[in-house]
Amino acid sequence: MKTANPMLAIILAGLVGAVGTRVHAGLWNSAYYAGWMQGYLPAQEVDFTAMTHVIHFSVVPKADGRLDSEVNAITLANSTDVVARAHAAGVKVLISVGGEDSAHGFRGAASAANRLRFVTNLVSFASSRGYDGVDLDWEPLDAADVGLYSNLVNDLRVALNALSPRPLLTAAVGSQPALFASLQSRFDQINLMTYSFSGPYSGWVTWFNSPIYDGGYRFPSTGQLVPSADGVVSNFLAHGVVASKLGIGISFYGCAWGGGSGTSTGGAALPRQSWATAPTATEVAYSAIMSNYFQPQLYFWDTNTQSAYLSIDQSGSADDKFISYDDQTTCRAKVAYAKQKGLGGLIIWELGGGYRANLPAGQRDLLLQSVKQALASLRQSTGPQWK
Repeated sequence: MKTANPMLAIILAGLVGAVGTRVHAGLWNSAYYAGWMQGYLPAQEVDFTAMTHVIHFSVVPKADGRLDSEVNAITLANSTDVVARAHAAGVKVLISVGGEDSAHGFRGAASAANRLRFVTNLVSFASSRGYDGVDLDWEPLDAADVGLYSNLVNDLRVALNALSPRPLLTAAVGSQPALFASLQSRFDQINLMTYSFSGPYSGWVTWFNSPIYDGGYRFPSTGQLVPSADGVVSNFLAHGVVASKLGIGISFYGCAWGGGSGTSTGGAALPRQSWATAPTATEVAYSAIMSNYFQPQLYFWDTNTQSAYLSIDQSGSADDKFISYDDQTTCRAKVAYAKQKGLGGLIIWELGGGYRANLPAGQRDLLLQSVKQALASLRQSTGPQWK
């Protein structure tokens, strides 16, 4: 395998070997770091000691098995920067492949005609740039994709096993628990995307973006329980995935509901509201929530779901807002939940969303620091648990 800088490849290979023997204590904390965010959040500003793994997001599969590394700014310079700095901190780096609406490319790339080329390209890309493994993020993963996905995972695992040190294989998932039960021995981590749980869909209500629990609340329209991290975890456990393979998500992005009509406050301003006219719901970075919306008097904590939110109830309905997000209390609660359930760890989506570049040094990544502190406290109380 070739790289544009052979000496860099030698240096990075040595770093990978050194990192491969490092022992971490407690839960894993695998943090996604988007290539397009490296201008806003440079790698030198990332506290890599707050995580056990960083997942560089992402190359995108093309239907013919090639990889698009440009669309998300996974340049050679960006890869080199994050890999070198993370390895210097003793942290493993994986390259993510896929992302939102990547299923079409995956289906072509994982077909019998293209799968060998796709696997070869993935392994070559990861190893030539010094990554410690591959993270699969096939979205959406439908029931019709099960066969293609299984074949891809099996072939990719075999190809990765041929390298030394053995690279990691992880997955970001939200559905198909039976499939992952059958494939769990191939994965080092199966990380549940327990966020983006709500939207202004027909028959819905205003709901939290990433709640730990459903609080026993059911949709008035169907009687089904609303989504929650605990609900997804329980489903995967019931299908036979062992708890130690699973991670849950912490989101550095929230959901801002606004407007609509016919709710108990006029527009969307509280959780669990039905409507006559649907409100809007927009993804908003934690940094923007804190800069543009947060005021102490608007803040509420929902004990039943373990969720933070802001409630803005203006006259009329157009300017009402319900903003659901993960704050420092949520981060600590999710670490505690993962420990209580015997899970393997957590993922963070995504480091740049939680970074507040306009604040003084030491105050820019408070969400990440809250996760770091919660994990440190856990390690002190329980000792080493995994490598």
